[in-house]
Amino acid sequence: MKVKKATLHLIEQNLLSPFVTSMGKVDKRESILVEVEDVDGAVGWGEVVAFSSPWYTEETIKTCWHMLEDFLVPKMLKEEYGHPEQLHNSFQFVKRNNMAKASLDMAIWDLFSKKQGISLSKALGGTKDFIDSGVVVSINSIDRVLDKMEEHVKSGYKRIKIKIKPGQDYDLLKRIRYEFPALPLMVDANSAYTLKDIDQLQALDEFSLMMIEQPLAEDDIFDHAKLQKELSTPICLDESITSADDARKAIEMGSCQVINIKIGRVGGITEAKRIHDICKTNHIPVWCGGMLETGISRAHNIALASLPNFTIPGDISASSRYWNKDVIMPEVMVEDGCIAVPHSPGIGYQVDQEWVHQITKQKLVLEL
Repeated sequence: MKVKKATLHLIEQNLLSPFVTSMGKVDKRESILVEVEDVDGAVGWGEVVAFSSPWYTEETIKTCWHMLEDFLVPKMLKEEYGHPEQLHNSFQFVKRNNMAKASLDMAIWDLFSKKQGISLSKALGGTKDFIDSGVVVSINSIDRVLDKMEEHVKSGYKRIKIKIKPGQDYDLLKRIRYEFPALPLMVDANSAYTLKDIDQLQALDEFSLMMIEQPLAEDDIFDHAKLQKELSTPICLDESITSADDARKAIEMGSCQVINIKIGRVGGITEAKRIHDICKTNHIPVWCGGMLETGISRAHNIALASLPNFTIPGDISASSRYWNKDVIMPEVMVEDGCIAVPHSPGIGYQVDQEWVHQITKQKLVLEL
């Protein structure tokens, strides 16, 4: 594969409803859609899933644009790749900046599978025709959370994740378990607690949670290992895992019993698959996290989640949960709590170029 041109589309859309975590609120979503074209005219798509401010990781939309324009795309245009893994390896001269790297990695995987005439799922070794869909409920009043949960249960979602923080945890979960005693339920703390909160976190053991996601600092695996020994609820690591080596260390230390894999956070599909394989070997289940992304990234997530060790429903929901109109056709649909894995070449969805044009704030074309 010889890429001759890369186009960056900076878009902005309003979320249908604000998304609130322990770190803050998101009501508008900027994204960078990355379009690569090879010398044969074939096209692949990826997406920068960083946020406008650095509340999730240190990366932002602006830093990713800079890294793509000044370092990553120029490097890609100089190279020729027989396989997407080679692109991942060629970016090692840039430290971290995983979300910027991931956008090109995704686009090259889409391009590669299209050139092979196979689905991205098949190119990755996926084994599923359908994936179970989970959904996230952001921080809100107890009554509002319960209303949202009722809505999602009726829609057939297989698993519900509740965002929590100190002061909005025990009483909320007690009420939820009263209303939904058998529902598969997990919580996400987004690093809102410390080891001083062990008693508070131990109290959550009574609610038979599937897991508690990232209770401690975003760069920690040491204290999580201490905490896991004190909890019966499995710990799932999210922000702490940015590479396959991070996953290996966390597993060896006993820092978690589950890992959430996000393509953007770990630098692309190539590294995401490596983490999946390490976890599979060590009998650590994984699931695919979400980033309030458009259908382009969501399509990549669907393909990734078709791999065999993705045994827990992920944060892959219908497009209509977030957007009045998505950037892909058809939009991602959930039926009976499941999403069909596309079998057509590449990501299996068409990009709605007209809509992308309408919501684009800035566009940059880089070519040989």
